[in-house]
Amino acid sequence: MDRTKQKKRAALHTLGCRLNQSETQVLAEKLEAAGYELVPFDAPADLAIVNTCTVTHEADAKSRKLVRQFIRKNPEAYTAVIGCYAQTGAEALAKIAGVDLIVGNQEKLNVLDYAAEGKQGAPRIVRDKIERDDFEFSFDDGAALLRCRANLKIQDGCDFMCSFCIIPFARGRARARTLPNLLAEARSLVARGARELVLTGVNIGTYAWHGHDVLSVVRELNLIDGLDRIRISSIEPTTIPEPLFEWMADPAHALVPYLHIPLQAGSDRTLEAMRRKYTREEFLDFIHAAHERVPGIGIGTDILVGFPGETDADFDATCEVLEESPLFYAHVFKYSERSGTASVRIAEKVDPRVASARSARLRDLSQRKTRMFQEHHLGQTLPVLFEQQQDGVWTGYTENYLQVAVESAEGLGNRIVPVRMASVAGGCLRGIV
Repeated sequence: MDRTKQKKRAALHTLGCRLNQSETQVLAEKLEAAGYELVPFDAPADLAIVNTCTVTHEADAKSRKLVRQFIRKNPEAYTAVIGCYAQTGAEALAKIAGVDLIVGNQEKLNVLDYAAEGKQGAPRIVRDKIERDDFEFSFDDGAALLRCRANLKIQDGCDFMCSFCIIPFARGRARARTLPNLLAEARSLVARGARELVLTGVNIGTYAWHGHDVLSVVRELNLIDGLDRIRISSIEPTTIPEPLFEWMADPAHALVPYLHIPLQAGSDRTLEAMRRKYTREEFLDFIHAAHERVPGIGIGTDILVGFPGETDADFDATCEVLEESPLFYAHVFKYSERSGTASVRIAEKVDPRVASARSARLRDLSQRKTRMFQEHHLGQTLPVLFEQQQDGVWTGYTENYLQVAVESAEGLGNRIVPVRMASVAGGCLRGIV
């Protein structure tokens, strides 16, 4: 075939959070609407868009590595780097030979408009000041059908200014997506096949638009015909309105019994140094209340290890919270010093080898807690929304976010099916349809 008649190929890669994933999906739809063929990131392509993360030094390094890898394989392609690291580390990215465009978070969803101008020799940097106004964005009603749950961005930015966190500098201050705009996309996603919507943002519990809060968002989403599940991705412990418990406990409500609530540390001394807005006891009281009021709820968390000044006693207090609470898993991160954050000024640093050992201990504890939670469900029959299939094995998730695998020759994709939980193997529950 004449190459001039072939579609241009575009490759996307996302690093970091579910919010980034949500934004990349919007860009994928824009690319297809513009006539691009989407290809895997390791395939030959004419355009690459790398949506970056900057939460740690490792995320920065991984972003640079992926950009270099693509350029080596596709030296003639147009390479655009967008997102959080593009916002905070544009100078470092501009030093990578072959980068054409660097776009921060304010303009990232308009990346195709800038890329349409073509190669200019030197990288163009678009790093506008992030606005504080409420926002909305366009989406493609005619995009391809969806075969799994979809992310729905409702909010961006954060005002909390935790001492270790670079995200307010990368994403800006808290602001809300207008309720009519997010509801319009939600209806579009459901019409295209999404049975579960995952609410995403930086600090979604602070959603505020013209008198509407996160309860308003969930209340309105629950009215959409065909939407079986609403899932809250991650929410700060001081921002969770308790009426959510009632909805989670109601089998007729689409809000699923699941919460991901960042703990970060189980020591009050460390929490104060982190500038978190709760004490250890307040966190524990809240998750125990959720556990008691919502049958079968799954509760996960984030924990930051090696924060400056963290002692053995502080770390033991964190382990105790994970071990003795209803939490069933923890995402564990090692502290990474970020320029401009307040924690940089704390003199007492934790030896990297100590931080690594502590991380390993917490991950082992998290795996044991997950196994206990899985085993608690053995013999039960639970509804599972199946997402993908490989070698005759379908995998999906329960409402409380347990991964389930079943062997079936039947097509289970995007179906909610009752499954009896039979065993635990390979890190997930094995079920029988």
